[in-house]
Amino acid sequence: MTVKEIFETMDYGPAPESAAEALAWLAEHSDGFGHFIDGSFTKPGAGFDSRNPANGEVLATLTQATPADVDSAVAAARAAQGKWSKLGGPGRARHLYALARLLQKHARLFAVLETLDNGKPIRESRDIDVPLAQRHFYYHAGMAQLMEKTQPGREAMGVCGQIIPWNFPLLMLSWKIAPALAMGNTVVLKPAEYTSLTALLFADICRQAGLPKGVVNIVTGDGDVGRMIVDADVDKIAFTGSTEVGRAIREATAGSGKSLTLELGGKSPYIVFEDADLDSAVEGLVDAIWFNGGQVCCAGSRLLVQEGVSEDFYRRLRRRMDGLRVGDPLDKCIDIGAIVDPVQRDSIARMVDSNTEGETYRAAATLPASGCYYPPTLITGLSPASTLMQDEIFGPVLVGTTFRTPSEAVELANNTRYGLAASVWSENINVALDMAPKLVAGVVWVNGTNMLDAAAGFGGMRESGFGREGGWEGLTAYTRPTGKPKPLSKIEAFTGDKGPEDGIDRTAKLYIGGKQARPDGGYSRGVYSKSGTLLGQVPIANRKDIRNAVEAAHGAKGWPAATAHLRAQVLYYLGENLSARAEEFAKRLDQMTGNRTGVKEVEAAVDRLFTYAAWADKLDGDVRAVPLRGVALAMREPVGVIGVLCPDEAPLLGLVSVMAPAIAMGNRVVLAASEPFPLAATDFYQVLETSDVPAGVVNILTGNHAELAPTLAAHADVNAVWSFSSTDLAATIERGAAGNLKRTWVNNGQSRDWMGEEGEGQTFLDAATEIKTVWVPYGA
Repeated sequence: MTVKEIFETMDYGPAPESAAEALAWLAEHSDGFGHFIDGSFTKPGAGFDSRNPANGEVLATLTQATPADVDSAVAAARAAQGKWSKLGGPGRARHLYALARLLQKHARLFAVLETLDNGKPIRESRDIDVPLAQRHFYYHAGMAQLMEKTQPGREAMGVCGQIIPWNFPLLMLSWKIAPALAMGNTVVLKPAEYTSLTALLFADICRQAGLPKGVVNIVTGDGDVGRMIVDADVDKIAFTGSTEVGRAIREATAGSGKSLTLELGGKSPYIVFEDADLDSAVEGLVDAIWFNGGQVCCAGSRLLVQEGVSEDFYRRLRRRMDGLRVGDPLDKCIDIGAIVDPVQRDSIARMVDSNTEGETYRAAATLPASGCYYPPTLITGLSPASTLMQDEIFGPVLVGTTFRTPSEAVELANNTRYGLAASVWSENINVALDMAPKLVAGVVWVNGTNMLDAAAGFGGMRESGFGREGGWEGLTAYTRPTGKPKPLSKIEAFTGDKGPEDGIDRTAKLYIGGKQARPDGGYSRGVYSKSGTLLGQVPIANRKDIRNAVEAAHGAKGWPAATAHLRAQVLYYLGENLSARAEEFAKRLDQMTGNRTGVKEVEAAVDRLFTYAAWADKLDGDVRAVPLRGVALAMREPVGVIGVLCPDEAPLLGLVSVMAPAIAMGNRVVLAASEPFPLAATDFYQVLETSDVPAGVVNILTGNHAELAPTLAAHADVNAVWSFSSTDLAATIERGAAGNLKRTWVNNGQSRDWMGEEGEGQTFLDAATEIKTVWVPYGA
């Protein structure tokens, strides 16, 4: 027998990791765990067992939190927040460094406890989860140190409620707690019911690090405890979990003023081109779908392989699957451990067993006689509309189909309601980098998968949620502008009974798809001056007009593909043409509002157009310093179609202030003009018509904001809704947006100084863009 034959046929001997230290720590709490509130553990109460999914043994008894427990934790966090924030960035950084060092000192204990509780292989806990958790605390300690210099004009949100899932218990805790603490917030965190033990061990090291009481609070329990936190007196909710629960949280927080970030489900495509290194792509696929038993939100669970190499690729993949080892997660030779709980294992089995399409292949792996296990599974030949191609299985099940051309690959990849991650495999870097911007995904890996780091933002699009975790953009979710905004009162239109001064009506219409259009409903209303003189009639738009405007916006597909230089030229031209009619617009503004600020408002609007023209080709992405031989590109992309309820108090400047940054970044907009003073908008579309703005890029409607808002918010083809109306529509918009989890930006009935710094700048540009992280490894 040759050495090669010996190597290929020899069996792996067991290499068990000792659980003695972890079990000894659990034995110290044999009477059960309470909650960690205000710097100490509470007395254990009625609760539930935490079991080892590999053998079903009880590891510990945990306490089910009550409303009183949650209120106590929030009160402790609230009491501690002011002092923690005033400690300053450098002071907070020292505590974060201490936590990072303690995570390193107790790395093996955390890894073993995570494996016992979750069922993932010890190799993954030891080599991925725990080091990444340490990295997040080190990285965000640096962010805390630099906060005063890099985040001027920003302050902590306050108290953050954080709810994490069971697939990466310690890592998700680190993703949530590290940036929150770095920016001066305090937290109340609920770990998953199945996997709370490493969170409780983390609470233990918070005491060892000398963290002030109340800064970190941890309460345990089932989903009801999560709902309690969502309903509690917190300033922000950060949730990672299922799309269904995320949607419910969006609805529950609607109109509350609570900041919200959601990192939700995914059905990520894994795209293999015929020129890819097929063996490397197979190895990458093992990591993409069988890492953590497929219980990964960004798992490459949808295989799209080019038709010319599909049979060869499937053959190599099946052979590799047969070599995967399933068994005791504490064995360092094991590739796939246990599913977290029998409930999840049975859910996986039901989904696979109900499928009637394609060809199912199960790996020739021997499963342990007891415990919670499921074999690596491949199902090929599925149609794009198949349930298994569309719905998250969240287990070690890979589904796939083939494609012929790159354009077909993009179409198949984007044929999902999710948009979390994607992998592209090709030896031709031009092909890979051409694909990346076309994929609707918050993260794209080129010739790799599951590359993660604290410096690189992670998060989704569509129903995979909104907001980013990690990187500079992840900090925004944990800060807000300093100062207290003033409440904004509803601005009413003037009424009157006098006819027009000149006796001639100027017909105002809607502006849809580059054309002036009459309203579908056929209704109009009068716009009067302060003295009661009729200034004009404006159309009353309805849901069909919104439909037409959104269709027109989607039709302007060339605008996001246009160069930033071209978009800048159009905005400069808009500014020039508005300036040429400045006197006319100023007069109109003074007539409508009864003020004498028209000249200043027009001047500010022209300046704002020039400002965003300047920004159009200067708002860059960047390259993140990740520990990798490669680059992680943070690329800015337009959000898509944005519906905006324009400010009432600044009829022209407000419209320009929301339109200009949106279209500068490549978005298309549907603008609901100032409700009481809409004639500035119906005059402005004449400027649009003469300024080379492509049809459909800007669409203008007039009408009642309260009637238009629900349709805009619920529209499945609108990607974001902003509201600066003097009518407080926050609850309506955020509740309606829960349907497809679109991005929202609402004023919660608070004023904004449109003439000053609040009316322009980075905040608007950030809201008009998504960060897509593209990972490109290189070299050996």
